[in-house]
Amino acid sequence: QVQLAESGGGSVQSGGSLTLSCTPSLSAYQPYWMAWFRQAPGKGREGVAVIGKDGRTTYADSVKGRFTVSQDITKKTMFLQMTDLKPEDTAMYYCASTRTDWSYASLEIHDYNLWGQGTAVTVSS
Repeated sequence: QVQLAESGGGSVQSGGSLTLSCTPSLSAYQPYWMAWFRQAPGKGREGVAVIGKDGRTTYADSVKGRFTVSQDITKKTMFLQMTDLKPEDTAMYYCASTRTDWSYASLEIHDYNLWGQGTAVTVSS
């Protein structure tokens, strides 16, 4: 059974940068959409960024201009480059994917059926 594995989390100071990665465990798995979600302590999970097989992207307003989602099609790896990090970006970051070809780039939890275990990001002021 395919799994998603996130990496790259860590602790940084405000204004710092981190790059997260997400890779499926099976090379034959071909998702159409891959996305990043995050869940801060005591809060619900929220969509951060999504990228489609065709390269379409969407971002949450809170990260626009600071975060960039990209993918390496050959390695089926998705990245999230995070810059100018703020304490409010502190959260567990989850990778998610779906093979359904939605006509839109969704940041809704229910549109994704495969999830990783998460990688923790802590930003100190």
